Amino acid sequence: MYPLRRNRRLRQNDAIRSLVRETFISPNDFLVPLFVVEGNGVKEEIASMPNYYRYSLDLLKAEVKELWSLGLKSVLLFVKVPDKLKDNNGTEALNKDGLMQRAIKTVKDVCPEMLVMTDVAMDPYSSYGHDGIVSDGIIVNDDTNAILAEMSLSHANAGADFVAPSDMMDGRIFEIRSLLEDEGFHDTGIMSYSAKYASAFYGPFRDALDSAPVDQQHVPKDKQTYQMDPANRDEAIKETLMDIEEGADIVMVKPGLCYLDIVRDIKNTVHVPVAVYQVSGEYAMLKAAAEKGWLDHDTVMLEQVTAIKRAGANIIASYFAKDVVRVLQ
Repeated sequence: MYPLRRNRRLRQNDAIRSLVRETFISPNDFLVPLFVVEGNGVKEEIASMPNYYRYSLDLLKAEVKELWSLGLKSVLLFVKVPDKLKDNNGTEALNKDGLMQRAIKTVKDVCPEMLVMTDVAMDPYSSYGHDGIVSDGIIVNDDTNAILAEMSLSHANAGADFVAPSDMMDGRIFEIRSLLEDEGFHDTGIMSYSAKYASAFYGPFRDALDSAPVDQQHVPKDKQTYQMDPANRDEAIKETLMDIEEGADIVMVKPGLCYLDIVRDIKNTVHVPVAVYQVSGEYAMLKAAAEKGWLDHDTVMLEQVTAIKRAGANIIASYFAKDVVRVLQ
């Protein structure tokens, strides 16, 4: 009781604060998203994501080397597919010489020890911008799963360490795991976007890949029939447990900051690593506020990633990864 117990004794200076600190951030916490485009010598800044870029394969090499030099050992690859290669069946996703497959090989060639995870979803390849086949205004589930499994196998053949299905189709983890096992890829892991919400925070990401749903008749204008309702909490546990039963090695909550209660719920329930995606909208908001001088960029950034880890994240997929590591250094 007071005054025998004065909690402020443990806050008096930086030395004691550091000694009793419960949550620490290091480069080992981060998975770095990378956007890849066709061409040569391309480094395009994404307008809605200041200081974040799309890279052609030749410049991707230098970026990967820099990440490794900073102690960042894991990347998550996304590709921006030319419109002429898009269709309703995501045909280009299965091209063994496609951009994703070449990106995987590029990373592994330049830095063999870098852990490579790959986005598995149809929306970058879809003429409709959806994560599945569109038929009569419906996103078809089971036929989409077959394509996602083949896509995962193609990524594994190219050298991916983990595939990361981000689509939210029912049963896709089982289909992917089964095909990988049948083809001998027993060690290729699956990081499942298990609790992915139909969030409004994804806008800048869709700008980066030109993957927003198209506004056409008989095409759903959003992804609410497959991504989760932001109002739901128990459903996240159900989705996550099902993915683990189907073979997921890592589970993910997306987005991050608005869903830290979900992160903690899942962390308290499962016994596999939990990833959190600090999404493009979260990144863009802080960049914009800092540019206006309304927030201190680095201080808020560190507070955000600390909150995500404190909530239970073992892995943080974040566009701030390089910024965080440079501040820590």
